[in-house]
Amino acid sequence: MLHVAVPDEGLVTQLADTGARLSVWTIGQPPPATPFDLLVLPYMMPADELRRLPAGVAAVVQSQTLGYDGVADRLPPGFVYCNAPDVHEASTAELALGLIIAVRRGFPGFGGAQLEHRWAHRRQPGLAGSRVLLLGVGGVGEQLRIRLEPFEVDLVRVARTARRDAHGQVHAIAELPGLLPTADVVVVAVPLTAETRGLVSDGFLAAMQDGALLVNVARGPVADTSALVAHAARGRLHMALDVTDPEPLPPDHPLWSAPNVLITPHVGGHTDAMAPRMRRVIRTQIERLSAGLRPANIVVET
Repeated sequence: MLHVAVPDEGLVTQLADTGARLSVWTIGQPPPATPFDLLVLPYMMPADELRRLPAGVAAVVQSQTLGYDGVADRLPPGFVYCNAPDVHEASTAELALGLIIAVRRGFPGFGGAQLEHRWAHRRQPGLAGSRVLLLGVGGVGEQLRIRLEPFEVDLVRVARTARRDAHGQVHAIAELPGLLPTADVVVVAVPLTAETRGLVSDGFLAAMQDGALLVNVARGPVADTSALVAHAARGRLHMALDVTDPEPLPPDHPLWSAPNVLITPHVGGHTDAMAPRMRRVIRTQIERLSAGLRPANIVVET
């Protein structure tokens, strides 16, 4: 019988029909007498915690997140690490769209006026007819493309290399200097890699046109925080940030009070849609391992 460790009792109940032996275990507890076949990590567990994994505690480690930046540097030898695709992409794209609409239609300002009992009627730029520059055409980017279709935007997609797909042209990231000044909205939905770290730099922000909106639903370090602070202080750009660097953002950080900045606390994928999708990922792994197959979605193997 497959022995599976999960981080909470709720998952024990929800996966009881899988036929696996289920135990609640998290890093820091004494290791089991015999290794787990599958270890499911807590949601949003910092990558640094992986250093504390006891040697041989599990054959396969299953994350509850899509991103796996920093895992290869911190995962001890002897582990297979799997990420969780098709769990968070739709909800993250949903949040990105919500942030775009909120800022373009002036929701933060209207919310402030409501608290003051003030009728603040004014025209806002809106979304229809605007040009949206989407950086990243992976899972989140594709889900956002689908959601933007009904909004009559001019969507320009950018990836590492130029190509054409079923939905048209994808521009290369090297083309950004010419594309940024044309965009009303720039959405960053790329994975954090050595190439994308600091991608949103002082030069990147300076190339954006006055009044443009930057939305970051990728990872905090994709953007240079000092550059964000400097450009936010000038009030020339709008920003909607679901991720920051550092994270959580300290209470005294200048981004909190910068003009035209809307911050959400890394909640892109954290909706009611997550739990059933995550259970589906775990069930798939249990089925595969029980059948003697390799686990799905291996991203790091040490």
